[in-house]
Amino acid sequence: MDSTPARAPAPDPRPAPNPRPAPDPRPAAEPRAASAPRAAVRQRAGTADRAADGALTGGVSLLRPVRAGNAFEETVERLLQAIKLGVVAHGEKLPPERELANRLGISRVTLREAIRALQEAGYLDVRRGRYGGAFVVYRPPRPRKGDLRRALTRMGEDELEDALTFRMAVECGAARVLATTELTPDRRETLKARLAGVNDAAPADYRRRDIAFHLAIGELTGSPLLAAACADARLRVTDLLDAIPVLGPNIEHAAVQHAAIAAAILDGDPEAAGRAVAEHLEGTAALLRGFLA
Repeated sequence: MDSTPARAPAPDPRPAPNPRPAPDPRPAAEPRAASAPRAAVRQRAGTADRAADGALTGGVSLLRPVRAGNAFEETVERLLQAIKLGVVAHGEKLPPERELANRLGISRVTLREAIRALQEAGYLDVRRGRYGGAFVVYRPPRPRKGDLRRALTRMGEDELEDALTFRMAVECGAARVLATTELTPDRRETLKARLAGVNDAAPADYRRRDIAFHLAIGELTGSPLLAAACADARLRVTDLLDAIPVLGPNIEHAAVQHAAIAAAILDGDPEAAGRAVAEHLEGTAALLRGFLA
């Protein structure tokens, strides 16, 4: 019998495999959400960005359900109003078909017919494919001599004073209502962003930014009827105002008045808000009458 002690086996130079970990009985942790302050800042920034470019302004008042009796005609009218007021600006895309049909309360077939009509009329360009959609190609024409008089003839001279009176009543009322409304931080930021947007606008984009500021006052009240009335009041004079050249001194004067309107609303002073809007609209009316004289 061999009495030599047995040697221990040589160590394996390869690393030992990691044992499979036992399953953790605790539930998996949910992904950590962004901190509340940071998320709030991002949300406010997104609201301000959208507010500044006017992409949302007018959506409530113009892209609202149409009546069933004349669905096609009213859809064309609503889309055309949104285009002319710059709710969807040149180069921008209309909302997706499903969303837009739901907002207007119509079938997608009716919507497609309306879009096709506006494409044939030169207001939209419909593109297919992944990045397709209905894109606005309309630009307000540059004012030419005689445009204002022709716009007034189409409107009817007797209608001008009525349109100015209607706008005065509706927009002054909207400003007073908004000044008595408890504004959320997002709504306050939206109004400030609209004001900054019109103040920073290039002359070629001034009218659209100006419309965005004025329509925001009606929409921020939260009343769809009042928002629609403000949009209607502005539409009645849009062709007239587009026929007037954008004048530097007038923009500077309007900037002071816009700031007074916004300050009165944010301060919760309805009387001051109404006075500021009235002063501003009286200036606009005087400018129109001056060019028509």
